[in-house]
Amino acid sequence: MGPGQGGRLWHVTVTVTGDPVEPLLVRSALNRLTEERPFIGPVGFTGQGASVSYWDEGDSMLDVASLALRMWDEHRTSAGLPSWEVVGLEVVEKSVHDARSRPGFGSAPQSFQL
Repeated sequence: MGPGQGGRLWHVTVTVTGDPVEPLLVRSALNRLTEERPFIGPVGFTGQGASVSYWDEGDSMLDVASLALRMWDEHRTSAGLPSWEVVGLEVVEKSVHDARSRPGFGSAPQSFQL
């Protein structure tokens, strides 16, 4: 599911890693991935891993996470992606993503007694 297909808006980050691959080959493969999935945002990579972020829409986090876990494998052949495995997945609703950019997000929570 891509942007514009209904449901709530989620920010997704998929992190993959594996055996070393020439960084220029990784860059070329990631460029092809962004051509196949143009809504992909920031991409970070080394010769041993990558982190791909994008926005997706879905009714639930489980729906979006299920698609995200398959994204790398589904584009492995067509984009020439390395045979790396998913080692990290973050899916957060837009409101949470936006709140992180506000001052005080990382501050300690208020304490209380039961």
